[in-house]
Amino acid sequence: MPAFAANLTLMFNEWSFLDRFDAAADAGFTAVEYLFPYEAAPDAIAERLARNGLQQALFNLPPGNWAAGERGIAALPGRFDELTSGVERALDYAAATSAKRLHLMAGLADSEDEKAASCYRRSIVYTAERLAESGIDLLIEPINGRNMPGYFLNDFGTAERLIAELDLPNLKLQFDIYHRQVLHGDVTMALRRLLPMIGHIQVASIPSRHEPDGEELNYAYLFEEIDRLGYDGFVGCEYVPRGRTLDGLDWFKPFSRS
Repeated sequence: MPAFAANLTLMFNEWSFLDRFDAAADAGFTAVEYLFPYEAAPDAIAERLARNGLQQALFNLPPGNWAAGERGIAALPGRFDELTSGVERALDYAAATSAKRLHLMAGLADSEDEKAASCYRRSIVYTAERLAESGIDLLIEPINGRNMPGYFLNDFGTAERLIAELDLPNLKLQFDIYHRQVLHGDVTMALRRLLPMIGHIQVASIPSRHEPDGEELNYAYLFEEIDRLGYDGFVGCEYVPRGRTLDGLDWFKPFSRS
């Protein structure tokens, strides 16, 4: 069955960040992910993971000034030095948490801008090669413009071509089913075709981005399909609970370790 990772940025917000690890484990999760770990100390996160027998599935590299509206800097000209220092910071957290997958956010830029495209490619190559030294995969993720207007990587075809052209062994696709459905639909066929380059899957209902238990997609079928395909990575629960997190976990009970 799929190995689900609770997203501690969006889920378990009834607890403080570090206490969310305990809450996720108590709810039956065996792995966690989140957007950014950088406001907590690496050793504090490592202690919560170890205490609860949790695996660190994924987190993002530093995104620039998130509070000011930045959503990554990889495609932003003039920010390469900041990107390289961010890679080193992320590696410190990856070493502490044994994370084997990091996501590089592209940033807000015109997807047709040649300078942005060149900068993005350079950033990906540098980051992938640096992460490879520690046995870590680099993930890139297409994000829809409804949730993140102006995001540079807003097309699965572009991501697929980029991964194929760069041909870096540790460069993988972060396949968020929510973003895929909003951008293109055809989720099942895309999963089947793109499986060899998928390094991480994420889920949420469409269109509300709540628990994966209804609305447009039949998630029971998709979870079975993910198993049939032999996917052995994590499935991140990157959704916003409708109410209290624990009240919305009926969908997860068949997969819980508790």
